[in-house]
Amino acid sequence: MIFKNLFSLEGKNVIITGGYGHLGRAIVVGLVSYDARVFVLGRNKTKFESAFNSEFLNSGKLEFVECDIEYSEQIYKSISYVINNYNKIDVLINNAMYLKGQNPEEITDKEWEYSIDGCLNSVYRCIREVIPYMKKQNSGKIINMSSMYGMVAPDLKIYNNYPQYLNPPHYGAAKAGIIQLTKYYASYLGKFNIKVNTITPGPFPSLAVQKQKGFIEELNNKTLLNRIGVPEDLQGAFIFLASDSSNYITGQNIIIDGGWTAI
Repeated sequence: MIFKNLFSLEGKNVIITGGYGHLGRAIVVGLVSYDARVFVLGRNKTKFESAFNSEFLNSGKLEFVECDIEYSEQIYKSISYVINNYNKIDVLINNAMYLKGQNPEEITDKEWEYSIDGCLNSVYRCIREVIPYMKKQNSGKIINMSSMYGMVAPDLKIYNNYPQYLNPPHYGAAKAGIIQLTKYYASYLGKFNIKVNTITPGPFPSLAVQKQKGFIEELNNKTLLNRIGVPEDLQGAFIFLASDSSNYITGQNIIIDGGWTAI
């Protein structure tokens, strides 16, 4: 491998779910900038088109594929589309999620089940549907998105004055499950040269949440770098895990949290 091309994604086909949201957009921009062909699986083409400027939309390296990860048949159809038209899938990134309910004492059974499905079961469905193709290729990379709250409990003092931002328990439980799911499939798929890893972000509040300056200051104070994360802070890790430079890495969890979980 030529050293200067160590992180190149040229010739690689990457599928990402939830690729036009707060974090997903930055991930996609990073991948395309390193020459990957990226397929964004999502429900809303209008939001996809508004998330990227014309340079990216017209680059020939970015394509929207309609898909709702709640439904196995839609995942299967989307993955089949990429295989039938582009012959291979080099990387699957599981980023999308859906969630209902927040109050730790009032989440209903339906909200709990819906959210575990949206944060964990949907990831399993995407992994399951891509396995046959990656096994046939004898290669592939799967990157799952977890959260610092899949590793540690929320510091509830932060949320005393901002209860509307409290991360609910089913979210953390599902994100913890993703870390274990990654380890399981890394073990199961290793013999097929398929690598499975997790990226775990820390505090990356949306632009709307960032307007609450007092809350952001609370988050800043919990990190060792004294600042919240910005979406671009995630780009390097995704480029690294998608590229050939990480070919001997599997079953790992890369934590990008400004040091939140270090102490």
